[in-house]
Amino acid sequence: MRLEDLHRIKKWHLGHRTTHPVEGSIWDTMLTLWVMGWVGWAPVYLFDLLWALPLCVFAIAAPGLYVAWRLKAHRQRKLRCDWSFAAIAAND
Repeated sequence: MRLEDLHRIKKWHLGHRTTHPVEGSIWDTMLTLWVMGWVGWAPVYLFDLLWALPLCVFAIAAPGLYVAWRLKAHRQRKLRCDWSFAAIAAND
């Protein structure tokens, strides 16, 4: 995902913090994982902890995977995703 995509979805969650608090918390968790992945890969590589490198890659990909999962569930009418319009450009 691009930084603009992450920002657009975050803006939606901030604007709807009172009506969708759980979704906002989940999105904050996704962004935290994303930052942890980007910050963590260099020390993992530097200190030769290569077993942790897949965790960093997963953390970097977490927001994109979450958005893809939510949009798929929304299309299948299993889970409503009110912020799907904010994420549409993320999957173009």
